[in-house]
Amino acid sequence: MEASSDQREMTHQEIPKRQMGGLITMPFIIANESFEKVASYGLMPNMILYLIKDYHMGAAKGTNILFFWQAATNFTPILGAFIADSYLGRFLTIGLGSICSLLGMILLWFTAMIPQTKPPHCDLLTQSCRSPTAAQLTLLISAFVLISAGAGGVRPCSLAFGADQLDRRDNPKNERVLESFFGWYYASAAISVLIALTGIVYIQDHLGWRVGFGVPAILMLLSALVFFLASPLYLRQKASKCLLTGIVQVIVVAYKNRNLTFPLPSSSASYHHKRDSEIVAPTAKLRFLNKACIIKNPEQDIAPDGSSSNPWSLCTVEQVEELKALIKVLPLWSTGIIMSINLSQNSFPVLQASSMDRYLTKKFQIPAGSYAMFNVISLAVWVILYDRAMLPMASKIKGKPVRIDVKLRMGIGLFLTCVAMVVSAIVENARRRKAVRQGFLNNPSAVVDMSAMWLVPQFCLNGFAEAFTAIGQTEFFYSELPKSMSSIAAALFGLGLAVANLLASVVVSITDKLTSRGGKESWVSSNINKGRIDDYYWILAILSSINLFYYFVCAWAYGPCDEQAMRVSDTGNGLKKEEVVSNLGTKVRDEGNGLKYAEEE
Repeated sequence: MEASSDQREMTHQEIPKRQMGGLITMPFIIANESFEKVASYGLMPNMILYLIKDYHMGAAKGTNILFFWQAATNFTPILGAFIADSYLGRFLTIGLGSICSLLGMILLWFTAMIPQTKPPHCDLLTQSCRSPTAAQLTLLISAFVLISAGAGGVRPCSLAFGADQLDRRDNPKNERVLESFFGWYYASAAISVLIALTGIVYIQDHLGWRVGFGVPAILMLLSALVFFLASPLYLRQKASKCLLTGIVQVIVVAYKNRNLTFPLPSSSASYHHKRDSEIVAPTAKLRFLNKACIIKNPEQDIAPDGSSSNPWSLCTVEQVEELKALIKVLPLWSTGIIMSINLSQNSFPVLQASSMDRYLTKKFQIPAGSYAMFNVISLAVWVILYDRAMLPMASKIKGKPVRIDVKLRMGIGLFLTCVAMVVSAIVENARRRKAVRQGFLNNPSAVVDMSAMWLVPQFCLNGFAEAFTAIGQTEFFYSELPKSMSSIAAALFGLGLAVANLLASVVVSITDKLTSRGGKESWVSSNINKGRIDDYYWILAILSSINLFYYFVCAWAYGPCDEQAMRVSDTGNGLKKEEVVSNLGTKVRDEGNGLKYAEEE
């Protein structure tokens, strides 16, 4: 799932009176996010076909551009969260993001409407086609950049901004209201993605790019209008300090104090910590970071209220331990990157599906870009079955709550994505052999006598892999990192997707360069019947297998999770296991929503 601007530093005591907000704002906020998702997600599946046919790009170059676009779209929410938390606030960030997305989609629509914005039409099979000029390419890339910037403003802030409107601690039904909002929010997000992968893609296939790009632009216009229409109703929180700043401060101060000597182990007073903090001295792990919280001169370093007089010269023990916790989870975070690379392979399956029989009935065929919906459907089906059927049934049989360990779930997901790549390679090999036998070696546009439904198993396997690893990783981050780092926990998965998109581009570029030496046909050629996409999938399968062993090493080195230690400790104190699992679930849910329940802690 996506990064969120969810750290609320402003307390309710600082808000003397609620100025609007409430349930009346929910339709506007949910509609804004839903329209943005339908518009932006609907552009990605078929974009490789647009780049190849209208911009005369090779499959490798077009795929690389889309990888960079995806990377930007996954990274900008982290930047958007920082800007919203530290400077603009959520309302302005969402508003500016909506405007940026709208401008980007209008520019993209112009490329379809105005012939001069792209190279002249020609037949790629029989003619030598002109490449896009620098101006034409700049216009296209500008559209992508604006859309990514818009996603960075809307996606990380919508959920937390909606929670701001409803969160009333004096309301006894506050938690139930928030839970209902989160349920509707995620339901609308899932429906939006399905509509994008089916409806928008179908329009592009049957009505062309002019209408196919015009509809998302109209939806984005509605998204912006709906959001600004309710602006007098919103409760707006002021921007506050972002946690990322504190992490950077620890690194900077530790480097500045690198020549300091450590105080004696018994001298805890030499370390700066918050008042009434249970942690008065840092741990021995990553000891070099401890120098960031050493008090050099109490009179100069400590303000009268007990805080640091200059946070860029002295940090707290809590800040140091937060950074240590983040560093500790990074190896396990990195194991999810290969899976994200596999999940980002959207272009080649579209080219495969467009060359296969996609008819379900004599009159209806599934658009080539819509097969990715099986990924979303399988993920949703598994989550529902796991949470509502399998776990309750297993708990009933065992007579006690049953729960699959989070690290085991992550490992299962990494194994499944490896299997998915093996299946992808086998199916593509069978498709290519049929294409060659049927005389389509030089005709990639021809339809092979093979059902495109053979692509469904690889999408389903990747959907299951995402359900295990992606959701497991998110839960792992929330449970292992301190409560104050919930925004960082939410951002880590999005950052992993961005890194994966960049690395996926590197893999495609290296594969293209190495396999096209000596005038040979590239494995990732635009003519997929001459290319060897199956061998490219085998490369990903091998990388996934290596990554699986790397995960085993990281999981072993990490040791038991904090939740497991807590469970043992709590049961030793007479707390039942059922209560521990329930409390943990509440913790994950509340922090995942970007809210702090100080009264309940």
